Amino acid sequence: MTKVRPAAAASASLWERDKEVAAIERVVDTLCADRSSSGRVHLLRGDAGLGKTALLAETRRIAEARGCTVWSARGGETLRSVPFNVVRQLLQPTLLSLHPEEAREYLGDWYDIAGPALGIAEPGESPADPQGVCDGLVAAVTRLARRDWPLVLLVDDAHWADQETLRWLAAFVERLDELSVLVVVARRPTEVKGDNARYLDTVAEAAGQSVTSLSVLTPEAVAGLTRATLGEHADDPFCREVWAVTGGNPYDTVELLAKVQDRAMAPGESSATELRPLNRSARGGGLVTRLEQLGVDATRFAMAAAILGAEITVDQAARLAGMRHEVAVRCAELLRNSRILTAPDAVAVPADDGDLEFVHPLIATAVYDSIPDGLRKAMHGIAAQVVIDAGKGLAAASRHLLQVHADDDEELVEQLREAAREHLAVGAPDAARRCLERALREPPAPDVHPHVLYELGCATLLTSPARTIEHLRTALAMPGLDNAKRVDAVYRLSQALTHNDQLEEAVRTVEAEAARQTTGPARMRLQAVQFMWEGIYAGETTSPGRSQKLGTLAATCTGRDNAERALLILRGFDAMTHGENAEVVVELCDRALVNGRLAPGLGWTDPEWGLELLMMLASSYAYTDRLDRAEALFNEALRAYTTAGWSGGHLAVAHAYLGLGLRRRGRLREAEETLRESLRIAERVGRGLPLYWSAICNLVDTLLARGHTQEAWEISEQYGFAPPYPSTIVLPDPRSVRGRLLLAVGRTQDGINELEEAEKAAAVRGHLNPVMVPWAADLARALVTQDPVRAARLASDARRQAERFGTDTAIGEALRCAAALETGQRAVRLAGQAVTYLEASPCQYEHAAARVEYGILSRSASELHRGLTLARSCDADGLADEAQTALDALGAPAMGLVPGQKRR
Repeated sequence: MTKVRPAAAASASLWERDKEVAAIERVVDTLCADRSSSGRVHLLRGDAGLGKTALLAETRRIAEARGCTVWSARGGETLRSVPFNVVRQLLQPTLLSLHPEEAREYLGDWYDIAGPALGIAEPGESPADPQGVCDGLVAAVTRLARRDWPLVLLVDDAHWADQETLRWLAAFVERLDELSVLVVVARRPTEVKGDNARYLDTVAEAAGQSVTSLSVLTPEAVAGLTRATLGEHADDPFCREVWAVTGGNPYDTVELLAKVQDRAMAPGESSATELRPLNRSARGGGLVTRLEQLGVDATRFAMAAAILGAEITVDQAARLAGMRHEVAVRCAELLRNSRILTAPDAVAVPADDGDLEFVHPLIATAVYDSIPDGLRKAMHGIAAQVVIDAGKGLAAASRHLLQVHADDDEELVEQLREAAREHLAVGAPDAARRCLERALREPPAPDVHPHVLYELGCATLLTSPARTIEHLRTALAMPGLDNAKRVDAVYRLSQALTHNDQLEEAVRTVEAEAARQTTGPARMRLQAVQFMWEGIYAGETTSPGRSQKLGTLAATCTGRDNAERALLILRGFDAMTHGENAEVVVELCDRALVNGRLAPGLGWTDPEWGLELLMMLASSYAYTDRLDRAEALFNEALRAYTTAGWSGGHLAVAHAYLGLGLRRRGRLREAEETLRESLRIAERVGRGLPLYWSAICNLVDTLLARGHTQEAWEISEQYGFAPPYPSTIVLPDPRSVRGRLLLAVGRTQDGINELEEAEKAAAVRGHLNPVMVPWAADLARALVTQDPVRAARLASDARRQAERFGTDTAIGEALRCAAALETGQRAVRLAGQAVTYLEASPCQYEHAAARVEYGILSRSASELHRGLTLARSCDADGLADEAQTALDALGAPAMGLVPGQKRR
């Protein structure tokens, strides 16, 4: 049992908390001991009234005594709908103390991304990417933490923190291995659900064993506290009754003893029976009764304070309560004397710029809940106007607007729509969703209703495709959207259906709307979107004669607008996947550019078309040996998304396709690093999405090329790289890559089966490009002993298709396959021809492999040396080892080694 503190040792709030304080001292001392030490999380967990806030105040005192910088913030029960509320409390004081240019310098590239969320910069016109904003906030704290070491962050009432803050906090604590920062979080063990619960679970996992679970005070501690407060003459029956009626809850105990003092009660057995009714006045209905006894004005003022929730000033509460200033001042003083309101405690957790705060959240909750529903809604309406008049904007007022009574108020609908736009601009789509859903309940006027649904669908597109589908379908079923917005709504609906793995329905939706349109740009855009979704569909072709129709339509296009440019890109991609002549593919893609660059309105961050179209363009270049153009586009995507702060799925795809380009170039180590970053981001977005498959497939392919077969297998097992495959196509073909992986780990029959499935899928889609879907060469090699006739036929077909496609890479790879199936001088001749083609190809790994194979077949040390040099330049470790082994067998000297140096 913890020793009971003597009266002089500590405040009542820390009574019987020696072990808890000692734990805090240890984590603070660890932080201060070594600037290079890892950061950590310390979690304070306990029910209401057990002293979490008091321990945070003690943490501040201990930390500041040791020279630490302390930032602090707290959540609020009525403030959970305010995005970035808690993280703003943490960072704003420090950032606003800096000169604006200094703040910009500290935040660097993240200033324009995280600054609006923190309230220190104006938001842009376009919606901000929530993941990008989260990453920007992590970067902001990271940079400031390195400046302000040793740094302690205190977060009180984290169970009431807003979702955006908790998302940031969960991401930040995962970075503490790199930062010497102490994060102390106080929360109740319940009251959190959904994503917020998941984020807080992440924080708890980061804390590990550094968790303090607070318990109620023991009878001995309550007796000690009672005598320290009322005097040593308090007798045992009275002390036991204090413990019995409060249950040992520190807050209730302190409040009860204060009331005993106020009434000048004798702390003896004779007055013990009065304690239970006295204690009931500290919470719930008892507190409300006590409040009402203070008078109507004081009650109205307390209610106004509860509605405001934060930044409670006498003036604002007076306006909300409808009373004169001098009356409000008297009420505030009366409520302070009654321990309902108090001045903000800067030593604990600085709150805000207000004059007042509630003594305890339990009191705030009781007062708020006591307000009659109709009156509460009306007061929220007045509070919203108070906030707006204070110049804080509609986003800040929206938490009040959400609570007002629905009454066909057109002005309220417009205010909520504007608030939603402001929320989207700072990266808070969930807050925008709440505003727009509330606007629908007003409800909007008939001519406005579909526009609100459209905006709601746009707000939920990235976070809830299923909900987006419902909203946009309803909007499209109503009259009111003009043609341009209707077309855009159909496009966004098709996007949501695609993200929800309903690709065929997405195609049908766009097709039906296109049929409603007359000839013109709108219809052409919808036709292009239909062809786009069909082009990335991995199942059967969804419209008969699709390629022919696309070719006919594209033949009329000159590239005069973005709809025509989109059709040219789609036709080029279709030609590439079907293995048509590469020069035709390139010519189509070039016509879609303007002076060699993406046209205005067709950029990576432009919303009209989405990234799929541009990935098709870049992939067409990548598989037609125009890797310089492909890499320029992939790098442009990466820059665009990074600059815009888009750190979610778009950035994952950009990294994945840049990795694809690097893999094809033969820069395997760089490709692996880029693809691992893509996978890291994709994991954050969610498994199973097409972007996730792109990262995994390309990473496995790259690891196989490097000769890291076991690692490729482990990655495959860890991340579920196996059937069933996604409904959208993935580049390169996942069945082909997995088949090669199975062969590499010795599961030959499984590998053959997988490659045969790749053959069937390619036949259904007409994907005859032997570079993009390279199953044939691997299957031919696997079948060479058990079915040489079929193997030869496969190799012959692959060569014919490669010659039709016409790139040096395709023909060289087909010749490599043919050489592997032959023996003697014919094998040597074919291998030499493969080297000739691949030497002219930009794909250096394939060139290196051809050199090594030719050197082995021809027993040429010079060719093996050249192949070894190329393999090492590509970081193809397995291929380099193969070349060195062959050189050793020929008795050739090891290349590039000095005496005593070991080969890797």
